[in-house]
Amino acid sequence: MFKSKFTVGVMLLIGVLFFQSCKDLSKSDGTVDSAAEGKVPNEVLPIFKDFNLILGDGTNAGVATNLSNKDFFYVAKENDQEWVVFKTPNAGNTHGTSNNTRTELAQLKKWSPMTKAKMNATLKVMNVSPTGDPTVASTHSVVVGQIHSADGHENEPLKIFYKKFPGHEKGSVFWNYEINTKGDDNSGRWDFSYPIWGYDFSIIASDKNSIPSEPKDGIKLGEEFSYEVDINEGMMYLTFKSPGHETKTFSKNLIESAYAKASDAPQQVRDLFFPIGQDGVEREKAYDGEGLFFKLGSYNQTNGKDPAVNRVWCSGAETHGGDLTKQYADGNYAEVWFKDVSFEISDDAISNAGYFAANDGLSNKTVYPSEVISTLDKFKIMLGDGSTEDNLIDFENKDYFYTVIDGTRRWVAYKTPNAGVTSKNSSNTRTELHEKRDWIPEEGGKLSATCRVMHVSTTGDARVAASFSTVVGQIHSGEGHENEPLKIFYKKFPGHEKGSVFWNYEINTAGDDNGGRWDFSTAIWGHDMSIVGKNKTDYPKEPTDGIALGEEFSYEINVYKGIMYLTFKSDGHETRTFTKNLIASEYVNASDIPEQVRRTFVPIGQDGTERPEAYAGELNYFKQGAYNQTNGKDPEKNMVWCAGAEIYGGDIAKQYENGSYTEVWFRDTKVGPGTPPK
Repeated sequence: MFKSKFTVGVMLLIGVLFFQSCKDLSKSDGTVDSAAEGKVPNEVLPIFKDFNLILGDGTNAGVATNLSNKDFFYVAKENDQEWVVFKTPNAGNTHGTSNNTRTELAQLKKWSPMTKAKMNATLKVMNVSPTGDPTVASTHSVVVGQIHSADGHENEPLKIFYKKFPGHEKGSVFWNYEINTKGDDNSGRWDFSYPIWGYDFSIIASDKNSIPSEPKDGIKLGEEFSYEVDINEGMMYLTFKSPGHETKTFSKNLIESAYAKASDAPQQVRDLFFPIGQDGVEREKAYDGEGLFFKLGSYNQTNGKDPAVNRVWCSGAETHGGDLTKQYADGNYAEVWFKDVSFEISDDAISNAGYFAANDGLSNKTVYPSEVISTLDKFKIMLGDGSTEDNLIDFENKDYFYTVIDGTRRWVAYKTPNAGVTSKNSSNTRTELHEKRDWIPEEGGKLSATCRVMHVSTTGDARVAASFSTVVGQIHSGEGHENEPLKIFYKKFPGHEKGSVFWNYEINTAGDDNGGRWDFSTAIWGHDMSIVGKNKTDYPKEPTDGIALGEEFSYEINVYKGIMYLTFKSDGHETRTFTKNLIASEYVNASDIPEQVRRTFVPIGQDGTERPEAYAGELNYFKQGAYNQTNGKDPEKNMVWCAGAEIYGGDIAKQYENGSYTEVWFRDTKVGPGTPPK
């Protein structure tokens, strides 16, 4: 057994003079000349030769020999006790696929859970972010120690947290076990949390303006505690100590799962993770056969990402646009001080270089939409500035069409402003796919996808049916009047938590004059399109069965032998199915016009009838993305389609900054021929 064991003590360079001195003596990469500064962390913490240091700007600083960094990693002294300081902001460049910044050590070697490995540390947490959404479990917290897998899904069988709500004197210390998800899809992974002192991870606020009661047995900022992690023959043994607090011990099997069946998921997990779709099971042998390694430092769990993206991991905290100085000035960072660190690993440990090669700079590497949606070769695209692209393989546009990660899986984002360059015959901008194949309804076609609407315009006239909405999927005719037998909408009024999903059928107007065309709208979840306000700022009652921004839903459009079959699904909502004949009209006579249409379209002169054969024989194609229905046109010109929204003179940057845009995320898009309905 090879052992390396060291005790750490570190010195603080304090006050304005220290920071000015660091600034004056810093190298261009932010590190500090150790000869000029005196003691640096590796002089009192020799274990650095066995770790890479990841800094709060996402860089891998390598082995931290003779290195100090004025922003993230330096030495501190308090009452003659030396400490190592790890500090990281709420926002900055991250490492790997994480949502979060970190200043953290990561072992250069990885080891099997069947061998012996041990890590000890004494520390105190000096600061956690005071801002963020307290209904999000990760807000106001920092991870101070980990075991990380270097293989497979690269999951984490151990994360040791400190969390303190604003206004509380005492915070909580808890540890999480993350399942090593079965199968190739890791998006269903979840954590189970164990309280040590205070609460576990799942204790959150009931709303944004309240916080839970303060834990009686918690740990204060600046109060020392220690942990020991002992791995032996597949078992993990944990010991936590702090003066004046009860010593806590735990054990966990790392090579035999307790969560191999869906029924094994604890209630805590069902309450916290299942609602956001993280409901996986663990492989039976858990982390057996994977290389593990220790990490420790300040892994800030509070970030500025929108909680609509992920209600567990996206905190919505203040980030000042990533400005480091401003974040540090008003407390939007995590800071952890360490001493008395030691570790030991087996001689059988091997190089962990593969992990760093895979993750270094990953947050800055481009992942193209075609790497997330494999069927993009079947489409071309129009972007929100009116430009087009026919070849979507290895194509992206950072303003309109790009990939994002929500902490568990990647999505393709489609974004478009309220005003920009539009396609012919349209008042609205779009970042939208256009299927390359044309088909007639008698031949058929099929399109399916899972999506999340992340934003719709917050400005517009509430009397206008199209205000505050976006179309996320279409069938479009390429002949005749070029009308749309299907448009799938999402719409949410300002101030509402939940929006509506509905689908519209547009008649294929009889005759040469298409001016009388109209839509009939069918509610899926929430309201249909015809539900509008009584005045510009009057919003109807919020739908009880609606869909929130960021909430996943899926649709399948299957046209087979002239009949359109629609299926809509969302967890926690009733599955809805519909059928519509696309080759035989039910609106041939004026008397066939539905009452909804008479209320909504007839008053603006759109009172046409449909040709008897509807869309029979016309070439159609699918469209999918973000087709923004909110525009800046005068509602007096058309009280259905002219939304009167704020467009800032067409300035796209200002529209994005002020909420005058729509954004939709997609995954699992499939397209092909129609199939017999089940």
